[in-house]
Amino acid sequence: MEKVNVEFLFVLDYLLAEGKKEWKSIITGFLPIGICLVAVMQWRAFRRRQGDKVATQWEISCYCMLPLRTLSRYWGYIADINLPEFLRPSIYQLYSNTFGVNISEAENEDLKSYPSLSDFFARSLKDGAREIDKESCLVSPCDGTVLHLGTVDKEQVEQVKGVTYSLKSFLGESWMENKSDRDFRTSLLHRPHDGNTLYQCIIYLAPGDYHRFHSPAEWKPTHRRHFSGELLSVNPSIAKWLPGLFILNERAVYLGQWEHGFFSYTAVGATNVGTVKVYFDDTLQTNQPNRSKQCREHHLGSAIGLKKGEIVGEFRMGSTIVLIFEAPDNFKFSIMPGDRVKMGQRLGCVEHQKFVDRLLNERIIYKGAS
Repeated sequence: MEKVNVEFLFVLDYLLAEGKKEWKSIITGFLPIGICLVAVMQWRAFRRRQGDKVATQWEISCYCMLPLRTLSRYWGYIADINLPEFLRPSIYQLYSNTFGVNISEAENEDLKSYPSLSDFFARSLKDGAREIDKESCLVSPCDGTVLHLGTVDKEQVEQVKGVTYSLKSFLGESWMENKSDRDFRTSLLHRPHDGNTLYQCIIYLAPGDYHRFHSPAEWKPTHRRHFSGELLSVNPSIAKWLPGLFILNERAVYLGQWEHGFFSYTAVGATNVGTVKVYFDDTLQTNQPNRSKQCREHHLGSAIGLKKGEIVGEFRMGSTIVLIFEAPDNFKFSIMPGDRVKMGQRLGCVEHQKFVDRLLNERIIYKGAS
């Protein structure tokens, strides 16, 4: 305990000396935030005593009033500070022990080589640390816990069982369009007459998980919609409590297509996620102080094609990936809500023989028509 206290004093002294006026304003700013966080902790304790009740509109409004974006931005500043080498192993080891980080998987196990917490969060893995399932058409894009999965056959989509969000509000639509919720869902399907439907899979990345995310399939993103929303916690306990959580939060929605039709890939921001980076989209800037409330749409062109398992980007702390995609009605998930998954692990695929039979049948019909 004495060793930890000494290390803490070293860190505190270093941080205070590093920033001077900037840190004075940050520390001053943390006072009201700290008070708010204490209130949230008391509120959550009250909710636990009340059981698994869904948040009321009043509770949602109060929660959204907390300065969590400011807190997350300050956390980003702190995480980006270069730490002295002699402190790095102790700090990163403490973080790893607290959140269950497996340092032996890191490409670089020398903790002194990570200048800042942000660099440690975004560490790369050793070659072979994750195997990409070559037989599956859809693999996990990240390490994490499956919050929910299944078909999207209604306009309201489940974020966890019994708690929903709006599909149209989540993905957004072009400013020129004004479809009803039902027509919007139908319009996403490229091949509705083939019996295709929409599916979804939500994976939560905890603070101790590998923070980079990858492509779950071979697909082509064509445009991106950036919603500068809130930065509320996406912890599973909050997802069970707060309806519409994913449409309230900041998110980058990438839309495109894969072999079975429509495909979308969304990186959702969260409390203490200082930055979301997408490597092929350097125009994306998240958690900005003077954010526009309008959805910002950006066309990526046709040159981008992602391979299964290819690295896409990184979170600077844990968050959530949401996949919403089109597939034949015989697509089957091979995981369940609550399962822990690793990047590259099989998520699901089309039952092969039925898919082949359908393709052969389409070919026979086509030949007969000609």
